[in-house]
Amino acid sequence: MAERRWARQTGLKAAALFVGLAVAFIGLELLSTAWLTIRDGRYTPAKELFANTRNSYIQDLTIGGNCRYVDTMYPHPYLAFVHHHDDPCGVPGANNIGLLGDNYPVARNPDRYVILVSGGSVASQLSQIYDPARRSFLEEELNRNFVSPTGKPFQVLNGALGAWKQPQQMIVFSIYGDFIDAVVTLDGYNEQYLMTPGLGVRFEMPAANYLGVNPIIAKDGFGNLAISWFMGRIAGWLSQGVTAHSHAAYLLAVALAGKPPDDNSGFGAKTYATMMGLPKEIASSPSAYMDWQIAQYAKYIRMMNLSAREFGIKSMFFLQPVPAVDKPLTAEESRNTPDKSYGARYVEIVQRLLALKERNIEIRSLLDVFKDERGTIYIDDIHPKRENMDSRGYSLIAARMAQEMAANWGWQARPQ
Repeated sequence: MAERRWARQTGLKAAALFVGLAVAFIGLELLSTAWLTIRDGRYTPAKELFANTRNSYIQDLTIGGNCRYVDTMYPHPYLAFVHHHDDPCGVPGANNIGLLGDNYPVARNPDRYVILVSGGSVASQLSQIYDPARRSFLEEELNRNFVSPTGKPFQVLNGALGAWKQPQQMIVFSIYGDFIDAVVTLDGYNEQYLMTPGLGVRFEMPAANYLGVNPIIAKDGFGNLAISWFMGRIAGWLSQGVTAHSHAAYLLAVALAGKPPDDNSGFGAKTYATMMGLPKEIASSPSAYMDWQIAQYAKYIRMMNLSAREFGIKSMFFLQPVPAVDKPLTAEESRNTPDKSYGARYVEIVQRLLALKERNIEIRSLLDVFKDERGTIYIDDIHPKRENMDSRGYSLIAARMAQEMAANWGWQARPQ
């Protein structure tokens, strides 16, 4: 009898505990949902929130798993960081130098007119291959409408990567430029960030991905790297399965993935900060800082142009469109681009760089490429919306770039 009473009491306690936990979780979920709805001004499903924590370029590379973007990266001795294709978090489409697309050759291909496209993630998405039966946006545009100078088909070689900025474009061209016929860049957005007033760092400072693949530089050892990896894994697991539909799980995942390091005082961090810093007289003056950074940007464009001429390679430099300038934004685009304050700064950067035309450098602005578009072009703060090979934004960019190259370099239109 006593044993039966004890079993019944234990069962009741367990049931009460379960009900209490269930009520607590439901309450937490309701509070999380309410807070996020108030924050965003509308209700957003948790699965959509998980997807929106990563821009479209990163989401493409990490979808379907719990790998962080940095887990797909590998340190490169000259290019700072590239992708790898090894398990468990490698990118299957990474080529022999860690970029996305065709393998890099070691000699010119007499059967193709090869154009190297370099820049950040927008340039990468424009020139990488998504469908094995298709080619990139730019390559298809060129072959559909123009005849190359050699009469051979165009081949667009992806020389871009997410978060890259000058001088990475110049470096990849310097290393691999001896087997191409032309080089073009599409950049500006990542570069303008280095001109944010008060940032006070050298223009050459690589993106945070560099620190992610070099933990000693980042924080002073591997301890924080291990913690970061573990937290990132938990956040990744929360974005999968049943918890992918929970707003409370979303808030927990964001908190874990964004956990700050415990210490920034290690020798690696101090040395890196010193290397990437600028003298106070430049860093403390917004105008002097802007002048310095734009001069560095222009320097790398000039160096690429000079190298191209020396080796008989065509070159053209495109300044990419951004949501903060010229495009009439839809409600969706406005939500995805909350910070448009950089617009005036970006316009100034473009205008000052266009002065390089006086040095006979072929530089073009694409700021107006979406000015007549009333529909949604941007899916996040910079990337055009894309479904496999269907993208109004990338198609417009590819068409404009192809037209500019053809007009400047005298390519013949392909008979239709």
